[in-house]
Amino acid sequence: MGVLCLTASAQKSRQKDLLPLEKGYATINRTMAEAHIAFLASDELQGRESGTHDGRVAARYLATQLKLIGIEPLFEDYYQCFDAYRRERQQRGRFDVHPDSIALFCQDVHQKLRMQNVIGMIPGELSDEYVIVGAHYDHLGMDVALEGDRIYNGADDNASGVSAVLQLARAFRESGKKPLRNVIFAFWDGEERGLLGSKYFVQQCSYINQIKGYLNYDMIGRDNKPDRPRHVVYFYTASHPEYGQWLKDDIRQRGLQLEPNYRSWDNPVGGSDNSYFARHQIPIIWYHTDGHPDYHKPSDHPHLLNYPKLVDITRASFLALWRMANE
Repeated sequence: MGVLCLTASAQKSRQKDLLPLEKGYATINRTMAEAHIAFLASDELQGRESGTHDGRVAARYLATQLKLIGIEPLFEDYYQCFDAYRRERQQRGRFDVHPDSIALFCQDVHQKLRMQNVIGMIPGELSDEYVIVGAHYDHLGMDVALEGDRIYNGADDNASGVSAVLQLARAFRESGKKPLRNVIFAFWDGEERGLLGSKYFVQQCSYINQIKGYLNYDMIGRDNKPDRPRHVVYFYTASHPEYGQWLKDDIRQRGLQLEPNYRSWDNPVGGSDNSYFARHQIPIIWYHTDGHPDYHKPSDHPHLLNYPKLVDITRASFLALWRMANE
């Protein structure tokens, strides 16, 4: 018994002596990734379609997780609510959140959906500088006309990315260190309807020019080809070549099982929620594991994910965001 107590005490002391970065890094694990994805991609959430009851349940889950971790809300609470409009469905067209578009839609028969981003923040030493990590949590809902499986579970798209944001929030909190810059953890709504949540945040953000970097996840859990289980696409702003060097160094030093396709991009305005940040010349990092046969199909289920790769991507991105926040 005495030996066991001594060992436990020694382990606790060793944990206490870890540097803040290592404390945070050590919290990232497969169990947490599986737990978050299993809930968000469950049949009970019926595809997390934006503007629906099931989307709001997903938002409540994310807000609850931020509160449990100890991340304070960015606003009065964790929700940034907004309305999206479009013409009535017979005229087709996409939803929009821009005031000018909304004014035009309101002149005629139109649709309106209530949506909500979920956002928390760790305050930094510099109150006027920010970095953001984000992922969209909405997906395609369900289609009652489908034969067989009717639910678009969206395990890879994008419960995988949401799990990484939650793990980074926990890692920063458990590090015990106040970052140099404010670190915002964002879960975007309405991405599948046209990047609506991130667009709304950017157009409402009064400190957009004080954001020093944005890190994005969108689909980080699958294998594009069975013979390439370590493949990940690593998009980053070309004017910041250090972003590419960071990942190369971390793979070598940490033994991360990743084989990145490095894609520097002069102005990364397409593809995902990075778009509206890039339009304001904010440096971007975006992790993505490429398309697969279950993309935007009801068959995008949790058991098909490559969890070791997902966890190593999360670990690599924690190191990147740590540098963004503190260097």
